[in-house]
Amino acid sequence: MKYTYYGQSCFQLEADGKKFLFDPFISGNSLAKHIDIKSIEADYILVSHGHGDHVADIVQIANQSNAQVIAMVEVAHWITKQGVKNVTDINFGKSKFDFGTLRTVWAVHSSSNPDGSYGGNPAGFVLELEGKSIYFAGDTALTTEMKLLADLHSLDYAILPIGGHYTMDVDDALVATKYLECEKVIGVHYNTFPPIQIDPEAAVAKFKRENKVLLLPAIGETIEL
Repeated sequence: MKYTYYGQSCFQLEADGKKFLFDPFISGNSLAKHIDIKSIEADYILVSHGHGDHVADIVQIANQSNAQVIAMVEVAHWITKQGVKNVTDINFGKSKFDFGTLRTVWAVHSSSNPDGSYGGNPAGFVLELEGKSIYFAGDTALTTEMKLLADLHSLDYAILPIGGHYTMDVDDALVATKYLECEKVIGVHYNTFPPIQIDPEAAVAKFKRENKVLLLPAIGETIEL
């Protein structure tokens, strides 16, 4: 399985011959100016919530790749109104797709669409791909709801926000690894804007001291999971 980071909370998983893109926000991110969004293809686009730093490039990428967009009901409705044809609305719980079962889970955050309309509830996702369990938390604060995922899944990787201010910070993400019973974290939602600046080397070292792994690939970098 391949993981490619595009900045903020945008990344792509390549697994089982499919490309899964999450929370596409690239063109508005000065740190990702070297990424050509015209070259990005996806089979599925999963959207955790409606904030602009998670949906800004969804229309272009969805239309150029004819990806199936998967989002909470209210966000899916907004995306459809933007002219995207292939949109599937979901809510919390398990949903069946041709790639398998998607579990949509609680996130402690807020959600509105770019036009100010109601964005429903924010969410995270658990996917089972190539024999691995991957949890993407979306934008969330630390919550004991995460303990439930340890009962339901044996997580191989947790993709967690670590920038603080709007979401968990590095310390809270470390606590989350204990709730989730997951040793390997990929950090997202950091360094894009001044309030979420962190020291990446210090963050990695903090995880290492707790015998955990924090992966922070560069924007545009692909790693093997």
